[in-house]
Amino acid sequence: MDPLNDTAWVRTRADLVSYIRKLSQEAEAASNHWENQTLDRYLEALSAWTNDMGGYFNNRGEPNPDHPSWSLIADMLRAACFYE
Repeated sequence: MDPLNDTAWVRTRADLVSYIRKLSQEAEAASNHWENQTLDRYLEALSAWTNDMGGYFNNRGEPNPDHPSWSLIADMLRAACFYE
């Protein structure tokens, strides 16, 4: 299990803090393969994915959540690494 790609373990604020630290460490690695490697591109992708996340849930056959969970926030942060 890759703790950055499988966010089911992110259930508390402390888990999210740990997740963000792991994400930061990956961002610092020269071989991170992120699509959005600058802050402005990352934030733009985060905004776009958050706006479009209804399609993500529809494609998975899941209801669009009314309130984000800690795990969903982690999913959003991860998606911003690669979303175009």
